[in-house]
Amino acid sequence: MTLDEDLYREVILDHFKNPRNKGVLENYDIKASGANPFCGDEIEITLKMNSAGIETMRIQTHGCAISQSSASMMAELLEGKKLAEARQWIEFFKNKLLRDNADPWPEAMEDLQALEGVKKYPVRVKCAVLSWNTLIEGLEEFKAKGSKEKTMTTHSEG
Repeated sequence: MTLDEDLYREVILDHFKNPRNKGVLENYDIKASGANPFCGDEIEITLKMNSAGIETMRIQTHGCAISQSSASMMAELLEGKKLAEARQWIEFFKNKLLRDNADPWPEAMEDLQALEGVKKYPVRVKCAVLSWNTLIEGLEEFKAKGSKEKTMTTHSEG
């Protein structure tokens, strides 16, 4: 095992044993749940949004170390980010794991680089991207719901 592999393993284990942003928000704007039946991974993400983007993010996870670590790293990276920036980080991460993306890892995503090794194991990639896909679904549902609410408000006033 190389020094890099040892360091990456330590980063993954640290996030697994000490997850960041763990918990559930009571007053949330978005609640999204996801599962990976192949590995038994489950995640629930709650977010409080503000006019700029993600104000607060909490994660509740159950499953393998890869899934839980990825969720922890995601929450740590994206909390407090504007929506456009968060979407760029999400797209970059997924491209790194799902495609042959040779772009260097940005410094802000240093911990997430530890997960690049799962590309060797396609089933494990699903564990690493579960939280990211769940977040995307939650953001899309929130966006769609907001549009419908505006339409409904317009109809009820007229």
